[in-house]
Amino acid sequence: MEQTDHRFESFVIEHQDMVFNCAVRILANRTEAQDIAQETFLRAYKHFESLRDEPAVRGWLKTVTRNLCLNHITRYRSKWRFFSDWRKSETENKGWDPVDSIPSPSPDKTEAERSDERSLLEELLNALPDHQRIPLVLFHFDELSYEEIAGSLKISIGKVKTDIHRARHALKKKISLHQAAKQEWSRQRQSQETNYFPRQLYPQHGAAS
Repeated sequence: MEQTDHRFESFVIEHQDMVFNCAVRILANRTEAQDIAQETFLRAYKHFESLRDEPAVRGWLKTVTRNLCLNHITRYRSKWRFFSDWRKSETENKGWDPVDSIPSPSPDKTEAERSDERSLLEELLNALPDHQRIPLVLFHFDELSYEEIAGSLKISIGKVKTDIHRARHALKKKISLHQAAKQEWSRQRQSQETNYFPRQLYPQHGAAS
């Protein structure tokens, strides 16, 4: 029993970040995501003997986490206000990466810059309303199909496409506003630094004494 507990502790340490990140992207609430992660690992513990050597264990954990999140939303966030259906072409690009919308001053990004971009993306994702954020996360991060998302959320496929499209548009707009504010702050700072130098203390050559 003690050996099993030690192995499970190592199992949790290995997968806890992935489970938590999966939950927090859907729920946009760190406290709720922690609760979901705990419940996920409680379920994993019950099946640990058969699960620990399973090659697809990460997929199992993500599926359980996602289902727990959606059940939580259905139970406690039932007052969703969904947009009406809106038809859209099937040519949407599933490979779209929101981070690509964030311009970089340098073609070679450091790990710190990449981390900052991911943090910004998480912050802006969390600011989206549930009915936009959740389909977007399920589509781009969990790679579910339109049909799978529609089945999970119990909405039409047309509505899934609409919400994802509007979520993309809203997210890109938020990123643009963030970048504009950042550039304005940088411009003002440069202006302040330029005006910081003291005026000339001595009269110019030829000036009256």
